[in-house]
Amino acid sequence: QVRLVETGGGLVQPGGSLRLSCVTSGLAFIYYNMAWYRQAPGEQRELVADITTERRTNYPDSVKGRFTISRDNEAKQVYLEMNRLELDDTAIYYCHAYGAGIVAGRNYWGQGTQVTVSS
Repeated sequence: QVRLVETGGGLVQPGGSLRLSCVTSGLAFIYYNMAWYRQAPGEQRELVADITTERRTNYPDSVKGRFTISRDNEAKQVYLEMNRLELDDTAIYYCHAYGAGIVAGRNYWGQGTQVTVSS
């Protein structure tokens, strides 16, 4: 059974930092591209960061220079380092795995972790 479990969310003041982790199990991790998405109340889910199996990364302009995605293939985890957090970063953050190569077409989601930026 595939599981993705996000941790590290919480309440932080504007300008602060948080580090999210996504622990995976039941997944051939090295064959999956990994991503973080977020969804604020009343908004659509949006991509926050993406890292391929070859460790190529991609960020939208809204977080570029503030967020960093990384992966540990041995630990089967993906991380999101978030710095200089802003009020608009408040959302539920989701971990997403989508297959490449021999597992192309498969994709999985975590249950999400709440990030609240507030003074």
